[in-house]
Amino acid sequence: MASLSQLTQFPCKTLSLLPPHHHLTTVKPSILPLNSAKISQRITKKSLSARLVFVAQAADDDEWGPDKEDEGADVAVVGEEKPKEVTEIDKLKKALIDSFYGTDRGLTATSETRAEIVELITQLEAKNPTPAPTEALSLLNGKWILAYTSFSGLFPLLSRGSLPLARVEEISQTIDSESFTVQNSIRFSGPLATTSISTSAKYEVRSPKRVQIKFEEGIIGTPQITDSIVLPDNAEFLGQKIDLSPLKGLFTSVQDTASSVARTISSQPPLKFPISNNNVQSWLLTTYLDEELRISKGDAGSVFVFIKEGSSLLMP
Repeated sequence: MASLSQLTQFPCKTLSLLPPHHHLTTVKPSILPLNSAKISQRITKKSLSARLVFVAQAADDDEWGPDKEDEGADVAVVGEEKPKEVTEIDKLKKALIDSFYGTDRGLTATSETRAEIVELITQLEAKNPTPAPTEALSLLNGKWILAYTSFSGLFPLLSRGSLPLARVEEISQTIDSESFTVQNSIRFSGPLATTSISTSAKYEVRSPKRVQIKFEEGIIGTPQITDSIVLPDNAEFLGQKIDLSPLKGLFTSVQDTASSVARTISSQPPLKFPISNNNVQSWLLTTYLDEELRISKGDAGSVFVFIKEGSSLLMP
């Protein structure tokens, strides 16, 4: 860019509104009625108005348009979702789930803990959002995971009294309102296999909250053999550390055999057997139901608390 001193080197002519001073005496008054003041005012007004218009446009309009970052920020603020409001029911459900911690689905619950659970259940039942659960088929449908029960009939299984080498991984109840069936299932896991025992039943609606259940079939699932055996480097026995590395070769051959057995057994269908006893019936009263929690009561007032599969309430 040329500097100021360079620009002054270009020849310029000055514009004069009046003739040179030495010609003023020769100008006739009729030709120049001294309207130069008005001309000067006009020029000044036009200059000022043009300047004002330019300043106004510069203040109101941006040559490059609105700032993209500001525009995006405005959109982000408008589109931001408000956090879900925590209701009294949400607080009660969280307190109820927290009270199950360390109880092994109710097996090891103390009398104080059971009293606390009963109180929380009573408060939730008073706020039940589904007064007629048997008419809310979309909520009842699906797989429900047992989180707590006071039914003593399940305690022998939970305590591993009959299956000392196996543990209960999951107890669930699946409801299909289209076929009016209920399937109760218990999944076990052992050192080398996992399996399940299920009962299939039909149910009839007896009231807006109560259904009558009649068991029809038992199912023993096909054992799924664990085809990978991980042997630790050492083990402690009677205070002595034993090196197990010499046995790794043996366990490798056992692992190969287990893989072959797993493929053979897994191809077999589950074992089904009919339940012909007409007295094998039960009833279930649902006292609370929403999209993720169900509280039901069975024979002798036993309490069952179920959580819908996939619910965040199942997360530790």
